[in-house]
Amino acid sequence: MIQDVNARIDALVKANDAVLFMKGSPLFPQCGFSSRAVAILDHLGATYESVDVLQDQEIRQGIKAYSDWPTIPQLYVKGEFVGGSDIMMEMYESGELATLFAGEQPAA
Repeated sequence: MIQDVNARIDALVKANDAVLFMKGSPLFPQCGFSSRAVAILDHLGATYESVDVLQDQEIRQGIKAYSDWPTIPQLYVKGEFVGGSDIMMEMYESGELATLFAGEQPAA
C-alpha cells in the first residue's frame, strides 16, 4: 500500500519539472500556506503542476513520508524536494527560487 503511494508520488515528481503538493488548487487554495506558495510561484511566472492532497488521503499522508517533511504544501523542482512555503519564501526573497526555475545553478 505504502509502496503504491510512493510510486504514484514518484511518478508525479519525475514527470513534471515542477510540482506543488498543496491543499486545494491554485485557483482556490484551501489554506494560507498553500495560498502563499501559489502566490510565490505565480509571481515568478513559474510553470508547475499542482496536486490537491485534500482529494486523496493516500497522497496526503504519503507525501509526508516520501519527503520526510511533516507539512503541506511541498514543492518539487526537477525531481528534487525544495521545501514548504516558509522555505519557498526565503528562497524567493534571496532570488534562489527564480534561479532554480530558470534552470541555472546558484552561485556557490
